[in-house]
Amino acid sequence: MEMPPKSPDGSEKSPQELVTSNTGSTLYMSSRSESVWTSASRSKWDIYHKPVIVVSVGAAIFLFGTVITSLSCFLTNNKYVYKMTGPAFLSLGLMLLVCGLVWIPIIRKKQKQRQKSQFLQSLKSFFFNR
Repeated sequence: MEMPPKSPDGSEKSPQELVTSNTGSTLYMSSRSESVWTSASRSKWDIYHKPVIVVSVGAAIFLFGTVITSLSCFLTNNKYVYKMTGPAFLSLGLMLLVCGLVWIPIIRKKQKQRQKSQFLQSLKSFFFNR
């Protein structure tokens, strides 16, 4: 015979109570992104920290690749190793650098759209909730 499931506080619940409970809405509410649904203003660092980090890492890797590639011109031992790894670091650094630099205007555009959307929502609620 199957026992009904127990809740965390130790009380037993019937299957009908489990189905009619508000766990579905709780899961739905917790799955929403907090930054989208709250109107709290965020600092510039909170908004742009990821692309800034990507640009910084990309620039560092690009410079490292430049140094390694230039070592192949000056050092004669392990010349082929420098010639293989230098361009790899150059391309990886350049890729990260460009991705970060493209990411920043995308974030700016999303911020402008969000501001317009919030303004239109407040305007709509002002006229239709009278």
